[in-house]
Amino acid sequence: MANTNQALRKSPLEGRLGGGAGVTITPADPMSRMSLRVKDKDVKTVGKALGLALPTKPKTSVVSSGKDAQVSALWIGPDEWLVLSGVDADLSGALGKIKPVHSAVDISQRNTAVLLEGPKALDLLQAGCPQNLNDDVFPIGACSRTIFGKAEVVIWRTDAQSYHIECWRSFSDYVFKFMVQAAKGL
Repeated sequence: MANTNQALRKSPLEGRLGGGAGVTITPADPMSRMSLRVKDKDVKTVGKALGLALPTKPKTSVVSSGKDAQVSALWIGPDEWLVLSGVDADLSGALGKIKPVHSAVDISQRNTAVLLEGPKALDLLQAGCPQNLNDDVFPIGACSRTIFGKAEVVIWRTDAQSYHIECWRSFSDYVFKFMVQAAKGL
């Protein structure tokens, strides 16, 4: 019998912690990620295959706890969603059995995420993001592709004082260090 080795998914930010007065900065656990593109007429069918109703309103998200894992879908554009789930989820497998034309690309190894929590989390985000993220225009569940410093990110507000910031792995060191530096000024 041959020996086999399985590659383990590691966060490029593993072991790092940061923060300051009123904010905690931590790397998110590894997860499955998919870039999903679907035409309007097929949104319901594709969403059903994933076990949730894909959000169709700009800057919104949907979270569904399915039988196997929690699945989250973030509206990124008129026909584009970022779908997140547990590390071992086979997101594209569920879509391989449906007829509508769609594009489902596994980006689990391309992206990583940083989690911000605390009463000063919004202040930290505003230090690097030109977008208005105040409660009245960016409520819990809101998400947006934007920039943080000089890196493209997706900001998802998961709770009153919690944010999930997706970025490419290659920019994660920059994003994390920017956040740590901004936290010093809070």
